[in-house]
Amino acid sequence: MMDNRFATALVIACVLSLMSTIYLAASIGTDFWFEYRNPFPPENNSESKATWDELFGESADENSYTDALFRWNGTIGLWRRCITMSENSYWYNSPGEMVRKCVSFSLSDQFMEKYKDPGNHNSGTDLNRTYLWRLQFLLPFVSLGLMCFGALIGVCACACRSLYPTIATGVLHFLAGLCTLGSVGCYVAGIELLHKKLPPPRAQGQFGWSFCLACVSAPLQFMAAALFIWAARTNRKEFTLLKAYRVA
Repeated sequence: MMDNRFATALVIACVLSLMSTIYLAASIGTDFWFEYRNPFPPENNSESKATWDELFGESADENSYTDALFRWNGTIGLWRRCITMSENSYWYNSPGEMVRKCVSFSLSDQFMEKYKDPGNHNSGTDLNRTYLWRLQFLLPFVSLGLMCFGALIGVCACACRSLYPTIATGVLHFLAGLCTLGSVGCYVAGIELLHKKLPPPRAQGQFGWSFCLACVSAPLQFMAAALFIWAARTNRKEFTLLKAYRVA
């Protein structure tokens, strides 16, 4: 029969694991990792059409869409970039209701090379920003995969009525926490390197709530990992001592 201490630790670890999974999934699926702020967005409606082309056109590059994001109070996530602009995007229309418009990064965009001078294909590849961008996209999915695999091991442990396999669940949660932390670090480093290459007025902004969810998810994963490993190891040790006592 399992000790109440271990049962409580496992319940708390499962709750923490579930919370971290929800937070991480929400951060991946939303667009508020970084929010650009312009206190004086353009009021000239004729600029909307040009902005639309910069952000959504086939020729849109990193330099043009970053400029559009700042001018129109945009947000950017792992998958999409969005701006808030007038619904009427032509000069002959009166300013309409402000609407939020988004475009997704394609899979090829996620692995596209970043350049030393953003948007300038002749400036050479910036390897640091290229690999930071790729890692910030891949690591959250690796983290979710590790947690799902850890949950599967936990279910198998329950089916086998053994607590010891949850050590593997704890280890996988620890690795997932490292991946989440790595993704957050890569995103921060990538944003800072990009802004250093752009004029200061075009780099005003702050990290959004999607980024904060990812930041919160990492420590929850580490705490769940610690509880899983502690419960499994301590229960195994006490079971071994009890077995030795009975044999004696």
